[in-house]
Amino acid sequence: MAEVGAIVEGTVTRLADFGAFVQIGAGETGLVHISEVDRNYVKDIKEHLKEGDKVNVKIVAIKEDGKIDLSIKQADPSWEEQSTRARSGRDPEFEAKLKRFMRESQERLADVRRQRDSKRQ
Repeated sequence: MAEVGAIVEGTVTRLADFGAFVQIGAGETGLVHISEVDRNYVKDIKEHLKEGDKVNVKIVAIKEDGKIDLSIKQADPSWEEQSTRARSGRDPEFEAKLKRFMRESQERLADVRRQRDSKRQ
């Protein structure tokens, strides 16, 4: 019997536009929604998975009707580290990107103002 939070190995049995069905145990099958396949945006699930692939999945939820929600990206050991960093509110990589964006934005704005002022004179 599957337990929420467990990380198990499964086999992709069927692909759909919205996700992949993965057999995880004795006849139990769950769905990995397309948003839970990879950290990056997934446009076409067939670019990431194919039927018969062995994958590690985390059991995210078991609904009242018995349907099982799975996640491949949350089964990755680095997922916990990233989500902990996100909860703390500090992601150094994001902070650096934001700082660079703000600096470039200020520079562009200054250029636009200079051009505008030179046309007025």
